[in-house]
Amino acid sequence: MTPKVEMGHSVASIEGVESGTPVYGAEELTAGGNQAQIRLSEAVYTLRITRQGKLILTK
Repeated sequence: MTPKVEMGHSVASIEGVESGTPVYGAEELTAGGNQAQIRLSEAVYTLRITRQGKLILTK
């Protein structure tokens, strides 16, 4: 199965991803940088892309 992801908020057909689940590109969330702030209710989290290409989410 070939991964299919479109730019922006999309529903993707990627192996292991539930059909209808939104998929977001980390690079898009960080606007090409390596960090993004994500708010959930009153809490703010930091999403960071490491040099090794892994994601870290901290509060």
